[in-house]
Amino acid sequence: MAIPPKWYQFLVGVFASFGSILYGYDLGVIAEVIACPSFTTYFNHPSAIVTGAIVSVFTGGGFFGAMFAGPIGDYLGRKVTILMGALFFLLGGALQTGARTTGYLFAGRAFAGFGVGFLVMIIPLYQAEIAHPSIRGRITSLQQFMLGIGALVAAWGSWGTFNGFADTDNAQWRLPLGIQLVPAVFLAALILLFPESPRWQAAHGKTNEALHTLARLHAHGNINDPWVIAEHQQIQDAIFFEQEHEAKGYLELFVHAPSFRRLFLVAAVQASVQMTGVSAIQYFSVDLYAQIGINANDTLKYQAISSILALVAQFMCILFVDRLGRRWTLIGGNLVNCLFFIIATALLFKYPPSVNNTGAHWGFIACTWLYNVSFSATCGPLSWVIPSEVFDTRTRSKGVSLGVMVSFAFNTLIGQVTPIAIQNIGYRYYILFIVCNFTNAIFFWAFLPETSRVPLEEMHHLFDEAPFFVGGRDMSPYYTHDLEQRVQNVAEDKGMDSYVASAGKH
Repeated sequence: MAIPPKWYQFLVGVFASFGSILYGYDLGVIAEVIACPSFTTYFNHPSAIVTGAIVSVFTGGGFFGAMFAGPIGDYLGRKVTILMGALFFLLGGALQTGARTTGYLFAGRAFAGFGVGFLVMIIPLYQAEIAHPSIRGRITSLQQFMLGIGALVAAWGSWGTFNGFADTDNAQWRLPLGIQLVPAVFLAALILLFPESPRWQAAHGKTNEALHTLARLHAHGNINDPWVIAEHQQIQDAIFFEQEHEAKGYLELFVHAPSFRRLFLVAAVQASVQMTGVSAIQYFSVDLYAQIGINANDTLKYQAISSILALVAQFMCILFVDRLGRRWTLIGGNLVNCLFFIIATALLFKYPPSVNNTGAHWGFIACTWLYNVSFSATCGPLSWVIPSEVFDTRTRSKGVSLGVMVSFAFNTLIGQVTPIAIQNIGYRYYILFIVCNFTNAIFFWAFLPETSRVPLEEMHHLFDEAPFFVGGRDMSPYYTHDLEQRVQNVAEDKGMDSYVASAGKH
């Protein structure tokens, strides 16, 4: 029996998001690696500045990877870009695993980050371009879910190696670094067997290939299916319109007002996610927990439990993101994040490491767990969902590339600042994230329109015509339902009056 089309799209999205496992794993494993006694001994007890650089050179590489992935994704296609990212990551992972000096380690982190920059930029874009509008959020939020799986494996695996190997055994940190090569091998070996983005094909004049790809994705290969015909027509019409009226290159993303609006929102989404505090907790959990007197071994165990809770929250997002929408989910998530940071900051202030209070310890642990649940169900997934869906076909790769570059730039900033801030201002550092979570919520209430279930080719009308300030406005006049109407028209022309495009409805 043939797989239902939406399940096929979902499974393709699952495989593509193997690249996200690499990012999540590295985010989770580096905290354990830099905390290993064997690591600090082998590299001659690196200073806080050096460990911060070891963390942040990865995200610096990701910045440049995302930068190059934009034009490469447009020129060579989405699948080849994913392949290149996986190969760069394999090189970087091998250098890290076999590192003999900090030079090897820095080079490996840079190459791995460069590959991850390719992958996290292109994967949600590819997923969005193959997905039906009704499940696009579900498929693109797989990026965060797979990132969570990577973090889960890293957390429990690194806790095991931290405790399972002697403090003089370099396998304590080499083994967890080597494990990350496994999913990269599978991704590189198999990605070319999957369908190319039909929108990339149409934008490069391969209209017949685009039609057959749409049929493969949506109708078991039936090129006469009304949905396939209507979407193919809409994609072609949109590309023609974009050639005449919309931005095409990087410069026009900044000077064409509707395109800049989208770019501004995407950059804000990506920057805001880093300023929720998630990267500080992931990278420097041992140092942060030490602020309240919790030792490294217990910290890694508690973070491993937190990764399980995060994965459950990410799965809930996959189930409900297309029902609840993007706008209010993002606003609510930032407000809840703010609340838990307020409580955590108060606990750090009241109960410093010199005060051995078990209740305070558990209160702090609960706050970080609940914060992680909130972030993983809202801000984390939506930071990939929203950028991948708001741009036009001709600017999507470039726009998403710039957005991911902003993400990595802020991620790098957090990686550099956090260890120094913890040493110098302690709990006061958390106040930054209280303020940022609250202002994030206000910003998205004011400026972010709802994009759930809007076909990609109808985004230009929403962002061209809708007012810049959204606030409490009624936005329904700005949703055209053009694809839904096209499907019905094609069905009527073919005498298929009973054909129902239920998933195309808002």
